[in-house]
Amino acid sequence: MRAVHAPGATMKAALILPLVLAAFVGAARAGDGDDIREAGKTEADSFDARMYAGAPGSKAYACFVRRYDAEHLARHPKQKVAAMKLLVSAELDREDKQLHHSFRLGFRYRHRSGDFDSSGSCSHVVFTKDGNEVRLGCGVDCEGGGIGVALSKDDKSAIVRLERVRVWQNNKPDDEAEQSLVAGADDGIFRLDRTGIGECASLVTDREELAALRHK
Repeated sequence: MRAVHAPGATMKAALILPLVLAAFVGAARAGDGDDIREAGKTEADSFDARMYAGAPGSKAYACFVRRYDAEHLARHPKQKVAAMKLLVSAELDREDKQLHHSFRLGFRYRHRSGDFDSSGSCSHVVFTKDGNEVRLGCGVDCEGGGIGVALSKDDKSAIVRLERVRVWQNNKPDDEAEQSLVAGADDGIFRLDRTGIGECASLVTDREELAALRHK
C-alpha cells in the first residue's frame, strides 16, 4: 500500500531510523553497509542548512529537477528515466520537538507514458569511507527500497542514488499501479538541479501542505 506522508503523521525518529538505514544500505554501493553510521546533531544541522539554504525552522522544502535532453540521452542509451523531480521536506514535530524529513520523487520514463512517483521518510547518515560525507537516507515503507540524497559541493544540485525504489503510477489504484524503479547501467545516480519549490508542487497531494509550500 502507498505510504501517506501528511503533516503531523510522521513516524517518530526512533522508529524511522532502523527502517531508513536498512533501505538505504540497499541504495549504497555493495559492501558499504558497515561504513554507514547515523549522523550527529552538528553534522545533521550543517547538512540541513545546506539543503534548505538556511536553518529550516519549523517547516522547510527543497526542490530539485532534471529534464534530460536528447544529447544526454544519446550518450546514455541504457538510461530509462527521461525526467525527474525531487522534493525534500523538513517539519518540526510538536510532540517530540524533533525535525523530521521526508521525500517525494516524481519521474517519467524514456519509452513509457505516464507519471510515476514515490515517497517516504528520511534520516541523516554518514559515509565514513567518503570523507564522512553526510547524506539523507530515505526509505519507502514495507520494504519498498529507498534512495540516498547528497548535495554537490556548491549546494546547487542533489545527487540521488538508488538501487531499487517502489513507485506508483499516478491516477491508478495502488494494486494496479505499484512497480519499482530499478537501477540499471545508467539509472543508479541522478544529478538534479536546485530550483524554485513551485516546480515540485505537482508532487504534493495534501491540500494543507500544498498551501504551505506555495507560501514558502
